[in-house]
Amino acid sequence: MDATDSQIIFDENGICDHCNTYYKNILPYWNTDERGEKALGEIFKKIKKEGQGKDFDCIMGVSGGIDSSYLTYVVKEQFGLRPLVFHVDAGWNSQIAVNNIERLVDKLGLDLYTHVINWEEIKDLQLAYFKSGVSNIDVPQDHAFFATMYNFASKYKVKYILTGENYSTECVRNPKEWMYFQSDSIQLKDIHNKFGQQPIVNFPITSIIWHKVYLPYIKGIKVIRPLNYVPYYKEEAMQLLVDKFGWQRYPQKHFESRFTRFYESYWLPKRFGYDTRKVQYSSLILTNQMSREEALERLSKPAFDEESITSDFEYIANKLDISIEELQGYMDAPLKTYKDYKSQDSIYKIGTKVIRAFGFERGGKR
Repeated sequence: MDATDSQIIFDENGICDHCNTYYKNILPYWNTDERGEKALGEIFKKIKKEGQGKDFDCIMGVSGGIDSSYLTYVVKEQFGLRPLVFHVDAGWNSQIAVNNIERLVDKLGLDLYTHVINWEEIKDLQLAYFKSGVSNIDVPQDHAFFATMYNFASKYKVKYILTGENYSTECVRNPKEWMYFQSDSIQLKDIHNKFGQQPIVNFPITSIIWHKVYLPYIKGIKVIRPLNYVPYYKEEAMQLLVDKFGWQRYPQKHFESRFTRFYESYWLPKRFGYDTRKVQYSSLILTNQMSREEALERLSKPAFDEESITSDFEYIANKLDISIEELQGYMDAPLKTYKDYKSQDSIYKIGTKVIRAFGFERGGKR
């Protein structure tokens, strides 16, 4: 990480606050040995009890990427859970992602539930975010993912949601100015009101109060991150999935989505100077899965190649029913930030302090 995170702070030893947060707030409490296995076993015992007599024990969000794919293997093969594999199709799945999900589900004998987002509505939202000028244009897709899962859990009284979030590959988080909170419904609605062309009718919307307070503390719906309790090494996990399921690798984290690939490899670094590989590699360095020298070598090259980005540029424009010239116009437009629009940022700040004060969350700074 470097000063492209404008809020980065270095101490007297030249160590940044991302690293200090990891060493102080995450590492001392992160157990993946027998302590983690025992704690996870107790959690899963409750989940199995809750699932008795039902078609499934819990729901588990799966994108086809490495984290959620390995999670699927762990909970089914190592712990014997019966999760409902939950996938949200926002219209941008790569064929590799589709293949990876199908192979896992078929070979593990699990049920797959796919919720398809209304394309015309999410397309309108995606275009609204392009027109807004902000960096985090992937919000509509991300918001749809977890809002749909929360809505499903609430409607069908599912008490446990499993996600692939983890410290091993995500202990350093993207700075807020790079990727503002995807769950901020106030900002999503404000941007849509200013730049959208059609009303939101079917698009799933959540809010910070609903999914951070009402669902867990009133409805009793808990989000569990099992990969934080077991040894998880990215390269070993990928090879296991390749060998057992014929799983296909991606060149970079989050590239299971065609839109996210464009967003992280081209839009963010080219337009704003934000390279998400710095966050991803920093996490791998801190967890001893990559050397700093290797990370710097990879960062010396662009995240995209010219041939691929030309193809992706055309694909994004065609999918959104706009011209390549219009898409280029959004690339060249004045830069905006999340601060230029209505938001619940003050609520997030208060909530983060409370959650961390009680030890409910130990993730990196945001």
